[in-house]
Parts: sequence; C-alpha cells; structure tokens
Amino acid sequence: MSFSSTRTLSSAAQKAEVVVMKVKSAPEGVWATTEEELLKKESVSPDDVLGLQRITQGYLCAPEDNVYNIDFTRFKIRDMESGAVLFEITKPPAAEREQSDRKETDVNAGRFVRYQFTPAFLRLRQVGATVEFTVGDKPINNFRMIERHYFREQLLKSFDFEFGFCIPGSKNTCEHIYDFPQLSEELIQEMSARPYHTRSDSFYFVDNKLVMHNKADYAYGSGP
Repeated sequence: MSFSSTRTLSSAAQKAEVVVMKVKSAPEGVWATTEEELLKKESVSPDDVLGLQRITQGYLCAPEDNVYNIDFTRFKIRDMESGAVLFEITKPPAAEREQSDRKETDVNAGRFVRYQFTPAFLRLRQVGATVEFTVGDKPINNFRMIERHYFREQLLKSFDFEFGFCIPGSKNTCEHIYDFPQLSEELIQEMSARPYHTRSDSFYFVDNKLVMHNKADYAYGSGP
C-alpha cells in the first residue's frame, strides 16, 4: 500500500507550517512478541508492538500515561476521488466532556471507536483521513503512531507514521492520504459477513515510549 501525507500545525503564536510526514517501513528482524510479555514491561517501544502477531485483547498502557495531554478532537474520512465524506466525528467542548466523564465509569470508553461502512468502502481506491488534536504545555518530540489492522487475527496492514515535533499548547491538523490495496471479492464478502471481526490497534509514542493506545473495530454491512 502506498501512502503519502501532510500536516498543518498551528500554535497560540499563530505560527503555521506544512510538513511532509515520513512513513517508516517495519524494520527487518523484529522479534515476535506477545501481549502478555509487553504487559510486564515498564515501558513499551515501537519494536515491541511491531512484533505483535495478533490484535491485543486489552490496553498496553494506562490513560494516565498520556502525560503530554494529547487530545484527539476531530476525525474525518473522505473518498479522494468523489470528495464524499464517509465518516466524521467531533468531540464536544471540554466542559461538556467533563460532565460526561463524571457519569462514565469505564476508564477506557474514550479509547475505543466502532465504525460501520458498506462493502463499497473496501473497494475504494484512495481515502483521506483527517485528524485534529491538541497538546498540553509540554513540547512533543518524535511523535509517532503505529497502527495495525487485523481480520480474524490475521494482519492485513501495518502503518507507521512520524508526526515529528509538536509545539506546546498547539492545535494540529493532518490528513493521511493513502491508496487502498485491491481486495478479492471473496475476501470482501467474508469481511462483510463477519461484522467487527476487522479490528485495529493504534499505538502512539513520544521519544519511543508508548503514551497512548486506542482500539477500533469495523463492520461492512448491507449494501453494494
């Protein structure tokens, strides 16, 4: 799968820049790891998660490990050929979220999202995924995301993105533009017939230390 991406950064000082994001290939010779092994470690590295052979059942870090206060506030998926928005979600204002958090008992509720698409989504050629996030009062060096997608415990694809440096107190927007692989009709039918068996782990690192872990699952229901 080929992939290209840019990001626009802005800060309280109104400085803005456009940076070409680097996409890393998985290093050769990475040792296979298990979720059980990584849960025993004091910190988890990029090579650790690249060695995982299956989707995780739980989370490899706690919410409080996000000491940089990275907060993803908006996410949008669009078809690059037609421009049609396929999915968009925006977090409510912070005050509303604080009230909701007081009622929420599941500490991992904000770390999981469920997507519902039609099988036509799997036939798209090129998709853009825009994310918007804010950071706290600490500078972020070497911000990196590794995202791994599985269907029925089989690794479908693994993305490795470098965001680079983020200014303290900044609001950041980036769009990932990538080409989908051509899937067989047999595989598309199988994925459509098994909703939420397609799942992903998103791991976020700062200076090669895991600080966030989000999860998602996907259904490709009725439709063409």
